Amino acid sequence: MKSKNIFDIEIDNVLKILDKGGTFLYPTDTIWGIGCDATNDEAIDKIYKIKQRDDNKACISLVQSINQLKEITGVIPDLVISSEPTTIIYPNVKNLSKKILSIDGSAAIRLTSDKFCKEIIKKFGKPIVSTSANISGQNHAKKFNEISNEIKQNVDYIVNLSKEKLMTKPSKIFYLNPDGSLKKIR
Repeated sequence: MKSKNIFDIEIDNVLKILDKGGTFLYPTDTIWGIGCDATNDEAIDKIYKIKQRDDNKACISLVQSINQLKEITGVIPDLVISSEPTTIIYPNVKNLSKKILSIDGSAAIRLTSDKFCKEIIKKFGKPIVSTSANISGQNHAKKFNEISNEIKQNVDYIVNLSKEKLMTKPSKIFYLNPDGSLKKIR
């Protein structure tokens, strides 16, 4: 019997946390994030509490495929397929918790290019939350060791991958207008 590598072990560990409605700290295609099931209200509440963030601020969700994105948004802008991580705020979505939507009902979603994130989402079968691993109002961490102990102590699980990797750049963010055009936010 072949033993599992660290990548597969971490996937299994995160899936167990997701199944229990838990939260986890993980490397994404941009920066370290706090994640959970993007359809689970209680798990999302935990993230807001961990971040000390107002629950009226939206969170980004990650999807692993164009098909999954289309199921949620009904539309696929050309910019989704980009060489850089790009988050798009969609005006109308379905199958996500209302807790991660903006006041106007829109949702920020990114098609992840990260192998680890893609594999989690594919095996879990649902989008996951990806919000920066910092207390609300503070700068995002560029490396794992810059993440506050308060965050590390309050998540249910910490992924043991990419802890030395420098992660400096959050995704670009665009808003999808009703006419299909995009407005750059960040």
